[in-house]
Amino acid sequence: MTTKSSPNRVPFNVHGIALVASSHLVDDLYQGIVPALLPFFVAERQYSYAAISGITLAANVLSSVAQPLFGYWADTRSRRWMIAGGIMLAAVGVALAGYMPSYPLTWLVIALSGLGVAAFHPEAARAARQAAGRSNTGMSIFALGGNAGYALGSLVATPVLLAFGLNGTALLVVPAVVMVLVLSRRLTPALERPTARGTKPVLPTGRDNWPSFITLTTIVVIRSILFFGITSFIALYFINHLGTSQAVGGAALTTFLVCGAVGTMAGGWLGDRFNPLVSIRTGFAMALPALLGVLYIDTLPVTFVFVALAGIACYLPFSVFVLLGQDYLPNRIGTASGVTVGLGASVGGLANPLLGWLADATTLHTALTVLLAMPVTALIVSVFLKLPDETAPVAVAGSQ
Repeated sequence: MTTKSSPNRVPFNVHGIALVASSHLVDDLYQGIVPALLPFFVAERQYSYAAISGITLAANVLSSVAQPLFGYWADTRSRRWMIAGGIMLAAVGVALAGYMPSYPLTWLVIALSGLGVAAFHPEAARAARQAAGRSNTGMSIFALGGNAGYALGSLVATPVLLAFGLNGTALLVVPAVVMVLVLSRRLTPALERPTARGTKPVLPTGRDNWPSFITLTTIVVIRSILFFGITSFIALYFINHLGTSQAVGGAALTTFLVCGAVGTMAGGWLGDRFNPLVSIRTGFAMALPALLGVLYIDTLPVTFVFVALAGIACYLPFSVFVLLGQDYLPNRIGTASGVTVGLGASVGGLANPLLGWLADATTLHTALTVLLAMPVTALIVSVFLKLPDETAPVAVAGSQ
């Protein structure tokens, strides 16, 4: 464990983090593939928009709700097989979706894919913490793997579906098979490797701090509302309010997400250089002027700059949420991971229909203006967050 004189150089197991982050990329690839399937369901099976919404619900909301349950189950006894098993179930569900003869069966296999994603995250986050120890940078690499996987989902699936139609979904299982084979041979040895300093990372121990964890979860939900609001409507805002083309609107969304990767890594660095609360508060403090710039500056190149800043700001707190949540609940790392990575991070999407209703009743500009309250609220709530006691004893991470 690093000393306080060099908090920006917290050692972590590079090989272990690299492998778990790679598995996170492959797992969340299948979350990203589901949106790419939707236009093909409409074209080949004539599904209605309501039916498409139901598939999205099956893939995302069910997964988010299930993650804390898988986390609780993993806390009773570590089940590392859930990492590979979750990836495989996520892939098989997507692969079967192209062959189901009815909508209910399609919905069911997409829901199974979502459950695979849910099963993966708590145990993978535990493995990432075993490799990262106290390093926020290490956990940010794990988080970045998931972000990259989701973004790559459409890029991987669309060419396959264009070439083979929905029957091409069988080919999409290949990344999962390769990753599962690698994990079966390399996961345990990689997690047992020491850091570059010859030490093993540590897992937290001590008493669970539920009040602080609930406060953190509240902030995670607020960030989720902000994130889903921006990603759902930023392209439409550029098209309808700024009068741009669909391509420019899509570029705005891409800019937000790509710059989010920068924010993910920067948040981990800030967490190590100072502490996780600095990452959280800096992110929300940046988000307010960034969103104001997007909404009230109509000069297109300048607006894009503020979109980029908004992406960085929104992702700055993301990676430290997981590690901080685990520190608050050291005896329930799976539960903490399931809530921060799953339920809390996704439940904000449930607020989107309200934003859509407000946009229909007024304007999209008005609806997005409401989001300005999110970073302000998060900053206020963050005042009640305290750092976990770093003097508490810690245990050397075992393979369990």
